Order: sequence, then C-alpha cells, then structure tokens
Amino acid sequence: MRRAVPMHVFRRQRIRISFDIDDTLACQLHHCAVEPSRLPACVHRWLGEPLRIGTRSLTQELRRQGCSIWVYTSSGRTPSYIRRWLLLYGIRVDGVVNSMLHNRALTVHGLSNAPSKFPPAFDIDLHVDDSEGVRTEGRDHGFRVVVVHPEDERWAQKVLDAVAEVKAQLAWQQPFRNKKPAQQCSEIVPS
Repeated sequence: MRRAVPMHVFRRQRIRISFDIDDTLACQLHHCAVEPSRLPACVHRWLGEPLRIGTRSLTQELRRQGCSIWVYTSSGRTPSYIRRWLLLYGIRVDGVVNSMLHNRALTVHGLSNAPSKFPPAFDIDLHVDDSEGVRTEGRDHGFRVVVVHPEDERWAQKVLDAVAEVKAQLAWQQPFRNKKPAQQCSEIVPS
C-alpha cells in the first residue's frame, strides 16, 4: 500500500533555537555579568565581545537535550565573525542569520509588513531576544519568542522553560505513529 505522504515528513527533527546578540548574548559589563574568557583581555577585546554569564552552560544543556543552536541578529556582523566569537568561549552554533540573510528571506517570503526577525523562514522553533517588540512581532507573524532582559539573572532557566514548552507543543502536534486508524463501521442496522 502506497502512502500519499511519506512518514519522514512527520518526523520532527531536533528543536532549533536562535539567540539574538545585542543585550541577549553580548551584554555590556554594566548590564550583566560576563563569562570568563580563556584568552588575555587585550586579545579578547580585539577578537570578540563580552558574552553573558550562563551562556556556555545553557548551550551545553540545550545540546544535551538535542537542540540545534543558531544566532539570529539584525546586525551586520558576518557569520564568520559570530562563529569565531562564540568559539572563543567554546560554543559551536549550527547556523547564523544576519541582516543580509534576513532581508533575503523576507524577499523570498514576500512579506510587505516586514518584522525585524522572521525565524520561520529558517525553520527556527524558538527565538530568544531582549526586545518586547520582537515578542509582539512573533504574535503578529506566528513565531515563538521568549524575552530575556539583560539584568535577569534567571534568564537561562527562562529559556529552558520555554524550550520545554515548545517540545510539548511540537510533540502534541505530531501524528500518532504506529497506531492503526480506527475502523469505520459500515454495517446498516435494520429498523
């Protein structure tokens, strides 16, 4: 028996989560504590920005849970710069969306009232940002956003809670596999 839709279409790959940079991952010293660097300060200032404390352990936990980690920024930073900056802290990302890729995706999707971020164009399930405006855009354009403020010391737990919620939503949306459909009764009952 042939299926109209292959079953692999319904299998959910790992959850894809993206992080904004400014005031989300890269916080200035007066906004929040920063991750210690493995490099001398003078070298690190030349190669990258301060990384928010807790980012390293959060990304390790997300990886342990099977998440794919992306960066989504509206800045003009190049993907190679972003990857190198995070590698200085031992963090590998699976994808980077900058302003150029974002604008290209908006053109492809034909969005006239363009949001500042559009994670669905990159199959991103959850976006982490410091902006309430991005949360509003998420509601308006149908994508999930968790807002974490620079001064929020429990930001990593907030992200993990949001990931758990997304996992539950996606699991609920999955069709029941390996279950036979209920059989229809076509028997006519005499009156």
